[in-house]
Amino acid sequence: MHVQKTEAPSLVPHSSASTTTTQQRNHHQAQTFHCFSSHFNQGIVNMGSSSPNLSTPGSLGMKRMPQKPPVRPPGFSPPNMMAPMRTMELTPAARRKKQKLPEKQLQDKVAAILPESALYTQLLEFESRVDAALTRKKVDIQEALKTPPCIQKTLRIYVFNTFANQIRTIPKKPNAEPPTWSLKIVGRILEDGIDPDQPGAVQKTNPLYPKFSAFFKRVTISLDQRLYPDNHIIVWENARAPAPHEGFEVKRKGDKEFSANIRLEMNYIPEKFKLSQPLVEVLGVEVDTRPRIIAAIWQYVKARKLQNPHDPSYFNCDPPLQKVFGEEKMKFTMVSQKVSQHLFPPQPIHLEHKIKLSGNSPVGSACYDVLVDVPFPIQRELSVLLANSEKSKEIDACDEAICGAIRKILEHRRRRAFFLGFSQSPVEFINALIESQSKDLKLVAGEGSRSAEKERRSDFFNQPWVEDAVIRYLNRKPITGSDAPGSA
Repeated sequence: MHVQKTEAPSLVPHSSASTTTTQQRNHHQAQTFHCFSSHFNQGIVNMGSSSPNLSTPGSLGMKRMPQKPPVRPPGFSPPNMMAPMRTMELTPAARRKKQKLPEKQLQDKVAAILPESALYTQLLEFESRVDAALTRKKVDIQEALKTPPCIQKTLRIYVFNTFANQIRTIPKKPNAEPPTWSLKIVGRILEDGIDPDQPGAVQKTNPLYPKFSAFFKRVTISLDQRLYPDNHIIVWENARAPAPHEGFEVKRKGDKEFSANIRLEMNYIPEKFKLSQPLVEVLGVEVDTRPRIIAAIWQYVKARKLQNPHDPSYFNCDPPLQKVFGEEKMKFTMVSQKVSQHLFPPQPIHLEHKIKLSGNSPVGSACYDVLVDVPFPIQRELSVLLANSEKSKEIDACDEAICGAIRKILEHRRRRAFFLGFSQSPVEFINALIESQSKDLKLVAGEGSRSAEKERRSDFFNQPWVEDAVIRYLNRKPITGSDAPGSA
């Protein structure tokens, strides 16, 4: 790998949603439901279209037809009704089992009473289209985050050392601390057009960029084996690191100068490979990812019109490709397998630093520039956007308010239908009310399946089930002293 070494004049030390939307949406929904509640007196204006002029069942000029009572509204209790009947609904049991409509959708009966509800239905349809579009966008973002695009940046690596308590720098004192030195490796991403090592230049660390250790798969530091025979090789591996770090530091005791070798293996995501020389001559790149290499080969074949006209699944190999594949004709599906023979792990970066224990501390004015791939900055923002649940909570609160208003509208419709039916035909309404209450009372008392007319006939008790019912009844009845078998 090509590493550019530059002299740094000075080493810079290394440094390590709102309620307005809810109010607007609630205000908008409040206006909509206000129109529903005032459907007898008002209309909707400034909406670009007029509401249809439909007459309600209680409007003038319409023939009054007898109407059976619908569901009794909760809380309504006739003055002369018995207490058990006050807790029962007027709707028959079969009607109560009917499947409920979605809570945010208005029923057809409500739409007939409220002509303005057509506007609310249009809002629901528009909301469903918006939700579908947002869902598609979220899926696209999630797919994009799986293979995030990267941009190429320059990583500047600083290698230097510090020392303390060296005999050559301070006079020897009794009970003094032992001489030590520290080798440090740090780095930073350079912004375009900014050189942080120039006088007066200030560059802050961008929190969107990965930390320094994230760019390396393995770091190996070799010390002088004669000076440190027990532990002269230090290895750091990214796979075993609990968290990324801002740099590396090796601290040892010692007062002798020597040269330390540093081996840096880059951590490419996605993985990159070094191309063989024949493949480099064809594609013109030395290091790249496997998908980009396969795509470059296809572009090479397409640009030179090497695809076989008789069998499009094959392509002819010109002399440069023959050096790579060793054949005159190659099948496209075999390219990935054949090209693996020409892909090798990229060469690591080798650096050498002389540990100096005299002069000014820190020691070392060299820095190294390496090209690395960093995630596109907006990727972090997209990840935060997908994980943000604040907007979802606001939307849920608005939906709950809408559902509460819909329930109130349905309740008022039932009350209106109840009193409208009573006003149109009081006698039939009361008879139907009593019949419905009687059926419900029998169901509550467990008598809904009994028929008094059949029980009046003797044939009813001559059926096969009677004997079994009598035995069950006697078995459930508690045995007293006078009823026990064998009692006197």
